[in-house]
Amino acid sequence: MNDTDIDTDAVTPAVTPPFDPMVQRLFEARIVIITGEITQEVAQKVMAQLLSLAATSATEPITIYINSQGGHVEAGDSIHDMIRYIGPPVRIVGTGWVASIATLIFVSVPRSQRYCLPNTRFLLHQPAGGMGGTASDIAIEAREIVKMRERLNRMFAKETGQTIERIEDDTGRNFWLDAEQAKEYGLVGKIIVKQTELK
Repeated sequence: MNDTDIDTDAVTPAVTPPFDPMVQRLFEARIVIITGEITQEVAQKVMAQLLSLAATSATEPITIYINSQGGHVEAGDSIHDMIRYIGPPVRIVGTGWVASIATLIFVSVPRSQRYCLPNTRFLLHQPAGGMGGTASDIAIEAREIVKMRERLNRMFAKETGQTIERIEDDTGRNFWLDAEQAKEYGLVGKIIVKQTELK
């Protein structure tokens, strides 16, 4: 085979994703769903959806539904910051469970725009890391985890109205709240049972 020949067996054709009417309908309804582990891939997908919706309208609200056990802190940070970055107002609805870094995503909107369904549970706790390597590397990672914990605690204190001391005490271990407790704590603005209650 010379330089001008093409091995057609080695060429992977570009495939257009099939049309998904459910995805299209959610986009038209300005709804974003975050479910499962918060990963870099999830963050990329959610940020793309938010930016696309913001480009479609700068004034129509976006509704996010979240059911997640948490995951990668920086991926959660990216979603949190993007929600605050875009122009359209955003409201968020917790369902199932909203745990760990997913709770940071949940508090990215004003408390008046934080909703949850009656059986939603919330989990706050301090970040953990899988440290390994040399003693110097472990010491660096430990300092970074402490800084991350302090940053997250400050953010939760600001968004819930709790004191930083209360947040530090509560996040020192797994701190579970049901919907009513989360509302009293300042995480949730309103518990809803029907979609018509979204304002």
